[in-house]
Amino acid sequence: MRIPVHIVNVPQNVVLTSDSVDTVKVSLSDKGFVLLGYMYGDGLRPLKVNFKNYMRSTGTGSVTAAELQRMMYQQLSASTKITSTKPDRLEYFFNYGLHKRVPLRWSGRVIPEHLYFISHTEYETDSVDIYASQEKLDSINIVYTEPLNYANFRDTLSVRCNLQKMRGVKSVPDNVKITFYTDVLTEASIKDIPIQGINMPEGKVLRTFPSKVTIKFVAGVSLYRTLSAKDFTVVADYKDIASHPSDKCTLHIKKVPQGISRATLDIKQVDYLIEEE
Repeated sequence: MRIPVHIVNVPQNVVLTSDSVDTVKVSLSDKGFVLLGYMYGDGLRPLKVNFKNYMRSTGTGSVTAAELQRMMYQQLSASTKITSTKPDRLEYFFNYGLHKRVPLRWSGRVIPEHLYFISHTEYETDSVDIYASQEKLDSINIVYTEPLNYANFRDTLSVRCNLQKMRGVKSVPDNVKITFYTDVLTEASIKDIPIQGINMPEGKVLRTFPSKVTIKFVAGVSLYRTLSAKDFTVVADYKDIASHPSDKCTLHIKKVPQGISRATLDIKQVDYLIEEE
């Protein structure tokens, strides 16, 4: 049988960093009708562990199996015997409010349908407060959700999930709503992006032929609809030109909007002149 265990009489200035309700598994031996009474009658009442009776100065409390059995025998029939108790020791953790705030991240497998991708993830809260010993607080920089497992969806997906449990650590909140927004991938291009000269000597100006280029890329349809040439930056670096003299100068993509992948230029080298301003 499984019997809940409650930690009670916790002082107001104490934060339990483990679950306030735990469970012990107990095996009982008696006549069948007595055991049926435990199983289908009123059952066994939860055990109540007085916080102060078992606390230690190290931020932990411990109740032995023998002590748990003593509490259980108080509500068992005189003929009932306890043959085993698991775990053999119940531990709880606490501190006096020591905590820090850390970022929250989802974990697991969230994969939309073919040709779709997750364009944006929105958290109900992007960070949580964790309560634990100083040693544990120093070692934790991110809190993850319990592993998620969602696949083959195309519409926006919203899930409420619990955070991964860590021994001796309490997270506030302990669950969070996460929304995954999807979009359709498309191959696209933006034309007429001006070529800019960088690291030019004072009084010099770079002229290229052609003066504008096209960038090809992969992006979500909704993002593509918002883009224009001014969102991209293509440059020719005077330092490259000076160190590798040639009839043509090499172009580089310096800036693309977030959410863009596989960006490439339609031409990578162009003719140029360096003139006085």
